[in-house]
Amino acid sequence: MDALQDFCVADLKGSPTINGFACKDPKTVQASDFSFGGLHIPGNTSNAFGSKVTPAFVTQIPGLNTFGISMARVDYARGGINPPHTHPRATEILTVIKGTLEVGFVTSNPENRLVSKVLRKGDVFVFPIGLVHFQRNTGHRNAVAIAALSSQNPGVITVANAVFGSKPDIPTDVLAKAFQVDRSVVQKLQAKF
Repeated sequence: MDALQDFCVADLKGSPTINGFACKDPKTVQASDFSFGGLHIPGNTSNAFGSKVTPAFVTQIPGLNTFGISMARVDYARGGINPPHTHPRATEILTVIKGTLEVGFVTSNPENRLVSKVLRKGDVFVFPIGLVHFQRNTGHRNAVAIAALSSQNPGVITVANAVFGSKPDIPTDVLAKAFQVDRSVVQKLQAKF
């Protein structure tokens, strides 16, 4: 798409439209609309997953509006994971800044093939749009990665949360049949979310 203006800084007071937020008056734009000072701060990994994603999306950098890009810092404790998830609106490219990560994605049906690799500092890996993917810290110390995404608002669907924590619940018998397990197993999992 050809740009019709230099930029369209997001007016975050409004609601997003199909192609982003409405534009602020260009005369009111400041340098702060194009910057974010949060990626140098380590994320708190004291949680069940042992990881923390710090986004730099359009809501943090209004100047990204309509440009179709964003980024994030991901911190991992020893053994920490970024659990299986998808980005419905973006391809992701990730580079390891510190530590060692096992990363991978699963191809679509019917093959459902795992494509994975161990990455070290400076290595890069691409996760295609919409495919389930994950990262796991396999090193002996904390790890840090930077991800760039092909959308100002990539979205995220964490698989376990979506399947077992939907509101309202997906019917237990549907999940029991899909996962080929007893209903009690599904109920146990749903109770965790």
